Amino acid sequence: MTRVAVVGAGVGGLACGARLAARGYDVHVFEQADVVGGKLGLHEQDGFRFDTGPSLLTWPQLVRDVLDVTNPGGDAEMLDLRQVEPLGRYRWPDDTMLDAHADRDRMRRSFDTALGLGTGAAWTRLMDRAERMWDAIEQPILSRPQSGVTGFANQARRLTDLQKIAPHRTLRSIGQQYLHHPYQQQFLERYATYTGSDPRRAPAVLATIPWLEQNTGSWYVDGGLHRIAEALAGRIEAHGGQVHTSAHVDTIATTGDHVTGVTLADGTRMTADVVIANTEARTLYGQLLEHASAPKWRQEVERAEPSLSGFVVLLGLSGRTPDLTHHTVLFNADYDPEFDAIFGSDPSPVADPTIYVSVPDDPSAAPKGDEAWFVLVNAARQGPVDWDAGDTSARYAEHVIDLMAKRGLDVRNRIRMSAWISPADLARRTGAVGGAIYGTSSNGWRAASMRPANRGPVEGLYLVGGSAHPGGGLPLVLKSAEITAGLIDG
Repeated sequence: MTRVAVVGAGVGGLACGARLAARGYDVHVFEQADVVGGKLGLHEQDGFRFDTGPSLLTWPQLVRDVLDVTNPGGDAEMLDLRQVEPLGRYRWPDDTMLDAHADRDRMRRSFDTALGLGTGAAWTRLMDRAERMWDAIEQPILSRPQSGVTGFANQARRLTDLQKIAPHRTLRSIGQQYLHHPYQQQFLERYATYTGSDPRRAPAVLATIPWLEQNTGSWYVDGGLHRIAEALAGRIEAHGGQVHTSAHVDTIATTGDHVTGVTLADGTRMTADVVIANTEARTLYGQLLEHASAPKWRQEVERAEPSLSGFVVLLGLSGRTPDLTHHTVLFNADYDPEFDAIFGSDPSPVADPTIYVSVPDDPSAAPKGDEAWFVLVNAARQGPVDWDAGDTSARYAEHVIDLMAKRGLDVRNRIRMSAWISPADLARRTGAVGGAIYGTSSNGWRAASMRPANRGPVEGLYLVGGSAHPGGGLPLVLKSAEITAGLIDG
């Protein structure tokens, strides 16, 4: 039986491991933390429970697919996915409010009501263009393995209409072409942050993200999205595999140009025919892989710009908030200073960030009658900013709560518990370089081609997750697992 060692129990590693275990491979997953999930984290405190990673799921069929193909005997527990409607509520400093919907006609009417007649038609025209983009990339790019810059370029040349993708245009420029209301442009540009990127540099093809969201909806998992990781770990074990937590992999061993196994920090060695790295490519080549060419490969992956990070505030609140949606975004008055603070020459905590709030309507998330609030703002990575210095993080958490109050969500007199997760904390918990949420950013038209391929440069080595093809975010990580499992068992 072929033995597979998976380094890291993030969703990519678990999904890939579950697929292989269901096909008869002897799968062993090693996770440095004491729980599975990686960036799909969980925080429990004083009776409150928080997802500390993604709070909504798009393209839910990808989760259903992996659970279906790994279902032992057809009787395993399936997750309860519940569609969230509206998709979210967006508010601007002048109290303009927009509800986003999965239904395209409702979305058009919502724009016309919030921002004026004609804005709905403009959005429809952009989404029509985004649909053509999606048709051009979904099968050739997102669903197939690539081999770095050369493979990506060759695949792109086979596309029937490169003009659909507009590879040299940015998300901002295509927004300005189709959308003329500044708030509508800001609404579009927020989707660059779904890949950890700057809309002024991210490619226009990211307009497919709102198209996908409005066509597949946004979904919540009863009990929290962390249950996805738990379910995948359960599938591995149901097929005879093992998931080892508190098991830090120190090195990936090779003989010649073939992997031979892994060594744990406690000295335990396990031979393996295949090693799947569900970790940052920089960490893989800079710390884990024992091979003479590893420094050269690290230089290659370091050409790609890491994604932005995030600063999280977790709030357990007494009482219930009337007319609150699952997902609320409080925009700032000017987006550019936010991205200057994150990606500019002198990074700093964003003084006036856009604030994302997620409050699940889930009785298991909070004591009866109370609420669990997950609050996220975009942030520069640890390193460019020292989030551990003094009381930097504590003061910034207070600043975010005060900003929420100024923008109409004052919860300061309802706080029963609070905690924060800084980019430095995220780096320690997940191994993400500087706390980069999505691995590498999509800044620049060549960014996608600079992500490492799923097949590694050493025989038997594979890469999965946000820093590998096709990129970060829960849907693409699940795609990465599907591609990688197909390469191994192809």
